[in-house]
Amino acid sequence: MLDVWLYSIISVVLVSLLSLVGVFTLSLKDKHLKNSLLFLVSFSAGALFGDAFIHLIPEAFEFNLGVKLPIYILSGILIFFVLEKFIHWRHCHVVTSHDHPHPFAIMNLVGDGLHNFMDGLIIGGSYLINIPLGITTTIAVILHEIPQEIGDFGVLLHSGLSKSKALFYNFLSGFVAVFGAVLAITIGSRLGEFSSFLIPFTAGGFIYIAGSDLIPELHKEVKASRSFFQFVAFILGILIMLALILLE
Repeated sequence: MLDVWLYSIISVVLVSLLSLVGVFTLSLKDKHLKNSLLFLVSFSAGALFGDAFIHLIPEAFEFNLGVKLPIYILSGILIFFVLEKFIHWRHCHVVTSHDHPHPFAIMNLVGDGLHNFMDGLIIGGSYLINIPLGITTTIAVILHEIPQEIGDFGVLLHSGLSKSKALFYNFLSGFVAVFGAVLAITIGSRLGEFSSFLIPFTAGGFIYIAGSDLIPELHKEVKASRSFFQFVAFILGILIMLALILLE
């Protein structure tokens, strides 16, 4: 059990540190940053789909859940849908002033914090099954978090925060993943059924993120050469997950 805690905490701390990746983009020109994000988003989409279909769903079959399996997968899709709706619905009707600053940055941090908490749950729950599954899931989360944290950093800067405050608040938001992992291991170690739910739930969440958030972003690029580049990166993401079968 000690190794589960150790691997989980190291993994979520790494995920939390990704919140600082935005500072490295400040020196990049917009064109180079866009091309980099194009690759990262494509690669991330492939990795999330790959982890869901190559690792998580086959692992979920081991629990012999029967009809519960597709229900748990669909619950992951639905919960992430509701979470994203909550983030987009919440807005303020009070005019921005010194005493009432615009909540744009605050809501971005709240939404990112909730997302990172879910990442922590996912990572902790995966390590409860076995270490290799935890590692592959962590890699999938990391690949998804890099472009997301770059975008979040840009949003915070756009909202008027200084670079130092944007990095600090983004890191606090990312650190929430630690609490998610602690909760998952605490509950999962006492309730074995929790892990049997969390694995297919995670697969559903990954399918939703890749299909609803990432793929639509890729469709915004219609130039043939860049679309081909997207496709190659997408396939590479899947192949990485396929290669990680060697860990199991």
